[in-house]
Amino acid sequence: MSEEGTKRSWVRRRMPAILAALALGVAGVAWAGCGDDDSDSESVDAGEVQTQIEQGVEEATEGVEKGVEEAQQGIEEGEEKAREGVEKGTEEAEKGIEKGKEEAQKGIEEGEKYEDRYSP
Repeated sequence: MSEEGTKRSWVRRRMPAILAALALGVAGVAWAGCGDDDSDSESVDAGEVQTQIEQGVEEATEGVEKGVEEAQQGIEEGEEKAREGVEKGTEEAEKGIEKGKEEAQKGIEEGEKYEDRYSP
């Protein structure tokens, strides 16, 4: 194996450990920068957290209310369309019944004409 191949093999074997160490180092630096021993800043941070929580709850409540309103509107629109469908179906059925009556009456009249012509 060449010297270059040996170096690549070593890097491949060690890369996960190098990346883990680098990640731990970055996390340590970030952790060290987060926080202060000053009690005033802790109370401000707690106040900010409380404010953010309250804002989150308010936004969630508004979202739920908006969702309920939209659902109610959808239900009302669905009911209206259903009512319109029933009314239209009823009208069509009534028209069909009238047309059927007219056709039946015509059939009766035609039958009476033929009866008069062909009766003995």
